[in-house]
Amino acid sequence: MKNERIQRRLVAILAADVVGYSRLMERDETATLTELKVRWSEVVEPLVARHAGRVFKRIGDGMLVEFSSAVDAVECAVELQKAMEAANEDNPVDRRIVLRIGVNLGDVMVDGSDLYGDGVNVASRIEGLADPGGVAISDAVHEHLHGRVSIDFVDSGHHEVKNIERPLHIWTWSPDAVSTETLAAIGGAPLPLRSKPSIAVLPFSNMSGDPEQGYFADGITEDIITDLSKVSGLFVIARNSSFAYKGQAPDIRKVSKELGVRYVLEGSVRRVASRVRINAQMIDGTTGGHLWAERYDRDIEDVFAVQDEVTRTIVSALQVTLTAGEEAQRENRGKINPEAYDLIVRARQTALELRPEAALEARRMLERAIEIDPELALPYARLSIISFAEYANQWNDATPENLTRALELARKAIELDESEPQGHSSLALVLSWMRRLDEAEPAAERAVALAPNLADAYTALGNIRDFQGRHEDAVALHTRAYRLDPQFDMSLHFLGRALLALGRFDEAEIAFKRRLTLTPRSDMSRFYLACLYGLTGRHDEARRYWRETLEVNPSFSVERMKQILPYRDPNLVDRLVGGLRDAGIDV
Repeated sequence: MKNERIQRRLVAILAADVVGYSRLMERDETATLTELKVRWSEVVEPLVARHAGRVFKRIGDGMLVEFSSAVDAVECAVELQKAMEAANEDNPVDRRIVLRIGVNLGDVMVDGSDLYGDGVNVASRIEGLADPGGVAISDAVHEHLHGRVSIDFVDSGHHEVKNIERPLHIWTWSPDAVSTETLAAIGGAPLPLRSKPSIAVLPFSNMSGDPEQGYFADGITEDIITDLSKVSGLFVIARNSSFAYKGQAPDIRKVSKELGVRYVLEGSVRRVASRVRINAQMIDGTTGGHLWAERYDRDIEDVFAVQDEVTRTIVSALQVTLTAGEEAQRENRGKINPEAYDLIVRARQTALELRPEAALEARRMLERAIEIDPELALPYARLSIISFAEYANQWNDATPENLTRALELARKAIELDESEPQGHSSLALVLSWMRRLDEAEPAAERAVALAPNLADAYTALGNIRDFQGRHEDAVALHTRAYRLDPQFDMSLHFLGRALLALGRFDEAEIAFKRRLTLTPRSDMSRFYLACLYGLTGRHDEARRYWRETLEVNPSFSVERMKQILPYRDPNLVDRLVGGLRDAGIDV
């Protein structure tokens, strides 16, 4: 027996578990057990058999299933969740049997009818990362799905889990998270609440008595949003959408509904000499009830510590657990020179003006911040974005050297602080435009892993996948970016572009038109609509939108666009422009 060879095989493992099983059993053991047995026999087992799976272990309220095909495992998982949702329709909400499902592809050891090993353990851990009623899959499984299934999985980044040394890169799907949110993005449907705690941070009021200090209150707000975005257990609305309410006194319940979040944080900032005082309160947006209110009073050089306190208060109130990696990130945060912080905040506000002169001014501020403290990573990341923006917009006599400089700055930011997501996001953006897509991809993935709620990171990764020709993945990623930042019009433009490449013309048309309601002067969205109408035989509309493109931007050039957009398929733009030619437009 000592020399007996262990039998191994590569299989797809599906792990499923009932959400809140202990709670259900506590309420009514008999009814829960009876209902569960019915679900196993009438829903689960028939679907597993239909997809050529084999249940090799039952563990109370959970099960482990093996499949010889990753595609079969994923299709079974999604069908199973849809069938469970249908079976729950007539049950009260608090009595529904809801599953989490995880799927992994791995090498396992065979012992009779049972399977053991890392492949099984990882599947069980992935299952815990799925939304209730949803499916989470490993990166290895996702690689096998490309072009084989029509299910949109969203890149949910890297996660550290118990007893597994390496972070797990997972992709997720749920009945609401993709289909409902994509519908909301392109059609203006109400945004669904996420299963994890969701929050929006409204712009804090400036209580300093000096209107000129408004930028400082905005900076504190933005930094708190950025800080919260790094917590994987939360769902956090991005700065663009939160700041749409600046200067207003909105009904919190209206904000909750418009942004699709349950909780809203609001507050005020008072800066006096070297001290900063922050008052914050969190409100349940579904009821309007106040959950807590706190005051934080510190030296400005301890501003990172204040932001950390705010984040930890929210995390504690919402009963969210920080991962080991997230805890480690927070331990690295120290004091900051008040003048350097002030310059960084001012530069961010100035850069958002999106003017050539503003870019120059923001650069001067960031360079001064670096002079004060050359070890700060963030100014380098922001300088990288400014250098890139000047190149992309042809500002300030920009040349291709701007891209080279932007690349150097992004790498410097990462060298100084590998945990700063904006450094990786900047690196991904620059490498994309340099047509180095395979190098850009891991940089964007790292940004997503470091800040699972950073809409810009999902946008960067979505654009990379779009340029690589992986348009289905791009749709899912741009949908996630939109959900995190529903007031940001560029998400709609990028989503429309990916849908157009897939030939999903009706959806692309809605996305572009919605974008134009938010940004009426967009030449690029008009250009894509002109191509779309030409490709679908609506030639009068194609000619109209082409005329409007040139009215908005008389120097618009298809040739320049082809030179700049780094599509791996050199013929993609030509195929789109073919729609213009079909409409009799000479380009």
